[in-house]
Amino acid sequence: MNYILNLLRVRQYYKNLLVFLPLIFVGSFFNLNILIKVIIGFIALCFISSSNYILNDIKDIEKDRQHPEKRLRALASGKVSIKLSVILAVILFVSSIIISSLLSIHFLYSILALFVLTQAYSFCLKNHPFIDILIISVNFVIRAVSGAFIIESTLSPWLVSCTFFLALFIVVGKREADSLLLKENSLNHKPVLKYYTKETNSALMIISTTLIITAYSLYSFLSQYPHLIYTLPFALYVIFRYFYLVEQGSIIARHPEKLFKDKPITLGLIIWVVSVFIVIY
Repeated sequence: MNYILNLLRVRQYYKNLLVFLPLIFVGSFFNLNILIKVIIGFIALCFISSSNYILNDIKDIEKDRQHPEKRLRALASGKVSIKLSVILAVILFVSSIIISSLLSIHFLYSILALFVLTQAYSFCLKNHPFIDILIISVNFVIRAVSGAFIIESTLSPWLVSCTFFLALFIVVGKREADSLLLKENSLNHKPVLKYYTKETNSALMIISTTLIITAYSLYSFLSQYPHLIYTLPFALYVIFRYFYLVEQGSIIARHPEKLFKDKPITLGLIIWVVSVFIVIY
């Protein structure tokens, strides 16, 4: 069961928490009926994500066996068979489609778009510099806007921009962390890393950091909750701390799901979330 959970990449489900953002920022988080719908949507996103991860692992099984960390994955290590993996991927895909169709037709379109873009990335686009990080960032945006489709709220351009720039910030940090880990072997595992030099990564980190700070600052000041501007110092601390961890080659940059292992950034994130709820609710 542990290997199956590893195959499903449950630790990556944190990405799908973005579906709750519209619910939180429209002030309806404590509306039980709407909250239940979004939770169901979260489950559908997790199912389609796991289906994507499984298909990606099947495709990259030989490369993963040569990677210092990925060789321990369920498929690469031989702990789970390809046949069982395919069956699980199909079940999860079909389940996600059924759940999504019951929630909202536009949410269903989001699920399908996430699946198609992820597969396009896995089979082709991940080898194209800059397109790869943009596609991943768009997938983060799809997760966020799908929440707006579930609750049938107006799609905010701030939701799109803040989510996109935040995702870009995290993805660029992961590219830098991968380069630091793999070093001279990086091209054997990810050929696209040859385009992400130290200088390029540093420039992209600065650009993405500036964009996310600017977008969140403008949203805080111009939204229906102008007091969100007081949450800016907490958001800045989390961003700066993460930037520092990337530069230090921290494992957190490669695996953001391990964020809780860094106490300062975890505390900063908790304070930011609490402050946002205080302002809105």
